[in-house]
Amino acid sequence: MEATVILPILKKKLAFLSGGKDRRSGLILTIPLCLEQTNMDELSVTLDYLLSIPSEKCKARGFTVIVDGRKSQWNVVKTVVLMLQNVVPAEVSLVCVVKPDEFWDKKVTHFCFWKEKDRLGFEVILVSANKLTRYIEPCQLTEDFGGSLSYDHMDWLNKRLVFEKFTKESTSLLDELAIINNGSDKGNQQEKERSMDLNFLPSVDPETVLQTGHELLSELQQRRFNGSDGGVSWSPMDDELLAQPQVMKLLDSLREQYTRYQEVCRQRSKRTQLEEIQQKVMQVVNWLEGPGSEQLRTQWGIGDSIRASQALQQKHEEIESQHSEWFAVYVELNQQIAALLNAGDEEDLVELKALQQQLSDVCYRQASQLEFRQNLLQAALEFHGVAQDLSQQLDGLLGMLCVDVAPADGASIQQTLKLLEEKLKSVDLGLQGLREKGQGLLDQISNQASWAYGKDVTTENKENVDHIQGVMEDMQLRKQRCEDMVDVRRLKMLQMVQLFKCEEDAAQAVEWLSELLDALLKTHIRLGDDAQETKVLLEKHRKFFDVAQSTYDYGRQLLQATVVLCQSLRCTSRSSGDTLPRLNRVWKQFTITSEERVHRLEMAIAFHSNAEKILQEFPEQPEAINEMEQFDEIEAVGKSLLDRLTVPVVYPDGTEQYFGSPSDMASTAEHIREKMKLLSLKKQQLRQPEATTPES
Repeated sequence: MEATVILPILKKKLAFLSGGKDRRSGLILTIPLCLEQTNMDELSVTLDYLLSIPSEKCKARGFTVIVDGRKSQWNVVKTVVLMLQNVVPAEVSLVCVVKPDEFWDKKVTHFCFWKEKDRLGFEVILVSANKLTRYIEPCQLTEDFGGSLSYDHMDWLNKRLVFEKFTKESTSLLDELAIINNGSDKGNQQEKERSMDLNFLPSVDPETVLQTGHELLSELQQRRFNGSDGGVSWSPMDDELLAQPQVMKLLDSLREQYTRYQEVCRQRSKRTQLEEIQQKVMQVVNWLEGPGSEQLRTQWGIGDSIRASQALQQKHEEIESQHSEWFAVYVELNQQIAALLNAGDEEDLVELKALQQQLSDVCYRQASQLEFRQNLLQAALEFHGVAQDLSQQLDGLLGMLCVDVAPADGASIQQTLKLLEEKLKSVDLGLQGLREKGQGLLDQISNQASWAYGKDVTTENKENVDHIQGVMEDMQLRKQRCEDMVDVRRLKMLQMVQLFKCEEDAAQAVEWLSELLDALLKTHIRLGDDAQETKVLLEKHRKFFDVAQSTYDYGRQLLQATVVLCQSLRCTSRSSGDTLPRLNRVWKQFTITSEERVHRLEMAIAFHSNAEKILQEFPEQPEAINEMEQFDEIEAVGKSLLDRLTVPVVYPDGTEQYFGSPSDMASTAEHIREKMKLLSLKKQQLRQPEATTPES
């Protein structure tokens, strides 16, 4: 069984041989169980593989198995212990089950072990990790169990893979080399040549296999003699000790066979006929310098579109295909010449080197010309591709600019404007890319004359250069025209955004003014309890009116701006025609209502001022008030004010609105009536002295 077949299973580290040994020099086999359910089939395969590694002598000393159950359940541990009976019953001497800190049910485990003890054929003990040293020396335990033995599972697995690969490749290579070498030693000359033709090259590189073997052997020997930090010599694993002589033996055999193989190759090279090589070399040179060069001399154009460049590329690929057949012959001939140079006689070296130099010069020159032509066509194809993409972008941008803008709102205009800017930016990037591609293509064309082989390519180059420059200039002009149109469209769209904004703000001003009117009618009700409070209310009302006036002026300015923008855009506003009458109507209603409010407050100030003056002036000297007409005037003002509170505000369209609710008006009127009662009582007090004077 090879490790590569079960590599995914081995990587899981279901079990491993750490290299540690028990007190009987038996190997320690560790089975680390985990929290996840262990696949018993995979564990069985792992154990089979591990037990196939040690020698029979080592197996005879028996194994000590450590089952690490600290992260597992008892039923899993029990299954693993029972499985050992079927997998390695004869080799197991002792099974140490490492129990967790929180141990399983002692009755169950004790009962199960005693029940199976006779049938198992080996001793099973339960032990804590820190007590494993009673049975195994600490230096033979890994760090997982508190020991000092170093073990890297992936390092061990990688070495096993390298060892098995080397063993497999070296064995196969030895068989192949033996066939090749033995075939050259038997039979007559004709049979030897036929055998060499059939088995000349092995399936793998012998040098690579030898290098792998030396590196593997060096690693194994180095690990054997390295010591630990404490100075104690590290004992290598048993499989490593077994691998060393195997690797050394295979390396010796490989070196011997490879030396013979090299000698066979040299002998074969000597048997190769120089005349055959010369004939093949001349065939390659004559074709490359004749028909091959003529094919390339006729191909100088780059095409004026993607399709034309692709057609030229397809034609060039056909030419390359014909050349590749001759290049394959060149590679084969070069290898043969190199072999002859290594094994040939001195009188053949000069001629062979001359043939090799001539063949290499012609092939490299032709290959360089093919590569240059391919790069030129690829650059032309990329240039035309970028030009086509840019042309499509310009067409799309122009189409967008030719469509009249009829958005529904400012947000859609902003979206369209953003899309327009993105398209223009994309065009800028596309034009920049076109210039870069065009300049690179022009640079390549300027170097094309060096491959002309004496042919004047000025005309062809001029046509190509004119075409490239013409495409770039045309794209630049189209882009400039689109930029000019974008500037005009951007200005128009910004004006439309401003128009929509003005219309929206004007409508908002109407709403604000309506809200102010509604607040005036519903909340501006009180007339004050005295003259001072009424004056304060009047002052607040004037500030309130100033706010409304500013709102109205703001709305008028917005509507005037809307008219100007509509004239600039040569369009009719969709909402300003309705907004202006609404603004004027609401403002008219507000001014009428405000005037009524001011009039009532002024009447209330006059009433409260005169009433307070009479009620507070010389209360104990009735003679201070000379004329009773003042009472009549104040009463008339109060009655007029009471009457005005019951009258609604009448607007030009005939509609009527009252200040506040009837209960609010009743409360205001009640306060005025109370003050009028006080005036009436004062008036009666003044009249009583007048009535008593005649009687006296």
